[in-house]
Amino acid sequence: MHCFTWIRAAAASVMLASAGAISIPPATAGEPTKGDYFHTGAGAWYLERAKGDIVTIPLRGNINVLMGSGANIVVLSGSEGKFLVDAGIKPSQDKLQGALGKIGPSPLKYVVNTHWHWDHTEGNEWMRAAGATIVAQRHTLNHLSETTHVDDWNWTFAPVPAGARPTIIVDDEMEFTFAGESIKVEHFGPGHTDGDVWVYFQKADVVALGDTFWNGSFPFIDNEDGGSVNSAIDWANKAIKRTTDKTILVPGHGPVGNRAQLIEFRDMLVTVRDKVGALKSQGKSLEDIIAVKPTAAFDDRWGRFVIDSKFFTKLVYDGL
Repeated sequence: MHCFTWIRAAAASVMLASAGAISIPPATAGEPTKGDYFHTGAGAWYLERAKGDIVTIPLRGNINVLMGSGANIVVLSGSEGKFLVDAGIKPSQDKLQGALGKIGPSPLKYVVNTHWHWDHTEGNEWMRAAGATIVAQRHTLNHLSETTHVDDWNWTFAPVPAGARPTIIVDDEMEFTFAGESIKVEHFGPGHTDGDVWVYFQKADVVALGDTFWNGSFPFIDNEDGGSVNSAIDWANKAIKRTTDKTILVPGHGPVGNRAQLIEFRDMLVTVRDKVGALKSQGKSLEDIIAVKPTAAFDDRWGRFVIDSKFFTKLVYDGL
């Protein structure tokens, strides 16, 4: 199956061992114990990374990024509390609490989930217990509240506990005033899922894009849950129009970036989409298209993280 060639073979055995050593979220009965997201897929990589230290990167206006707990986590800190974007994963809880404490003593107040995926939301439960209110788009709440199977991950996620679910629900947009900042949470329609939001800190000119932007790597696109390569391109175009060369862009994965790097990401998506789409319209099978290597011009730079060229080609193909 092409969907399990995400991680380079040399690292696969390390990932499997690490995943077995750390608690893995429960699947529904009958799920396989290997060849899936948490044993040979991206989840295994995130679990391995969680053994390391959290890296804190200061940005602007009392905003920091925490890296090393699943997805990137953005933190706005003020005397009244902390406003977070995404929640990371449970194995990092102690390290995240330590990193948050070093930023400042104020408590957690809000956590925005940019979408429903595990690496962005598993920390919801402990953050809610620590006093945070969880914010998300309505489709994200729906996915977190029900059993959700993702074929491309070969995994079925059970509903999260009631205490880990969002209680402030965004349909299209919502504004917060917090710690001297004006914050916009906006849903531009489907992107890489049906419930993506971005979070824009207006005074600091910092935006958290979640997984609608992977800086320097092929992205995962959740075709089964409302995403597609075309909607991912639409999202990138909207973000490009709403930012400037001075805006700091925080991706869901990868280093902190800028508008030029988002444009490169968008252009990569368009190029691969057009090549795969042309071949698919000629009646070529997925296997035939993979053999042509439509991502070849990007593989050295973009194919070195958790989504390799074959898997990304499959994601694009399935979404067209």
